[in-house]
Amino acid sequence: MEDIIWWLIAGTRGGINRARIINELNSRPYNANQLAKNLNLDYKTVRHHMDVLIKNNIVKTSGEGQYGTVYMLSNVMKDNFDSFKEIWKVSGKDV
Repeated sequence: MEDIIWWLIAGTRGGINRARIINELNSRPYNANQLAKNLNLDYKTVRHHMDVLIKNNIVKTSGEGQYGTVYMLSNVMKDNFDSFKEIWKVSGKDV
């Protein structure tokens, strides 16, 4: 899982926003509108990053396909959240 986190956060364009989303979801589940508002990002940007994070088993959903789909960290990501924080710290970026 660490390899995937490295690639998603430190190795690709958009890593900063993905890290911000992961960090925000660590506190509680949100829908895309709430995340966009909280992080001052465009809704479509949030949705793009959510698709990437879901595909890589970082985030899971509840109410998929419905208005207001809720996003939360996957159990795998919760188990690896300390690795995420370390990768973020080593990458020299601040969430």
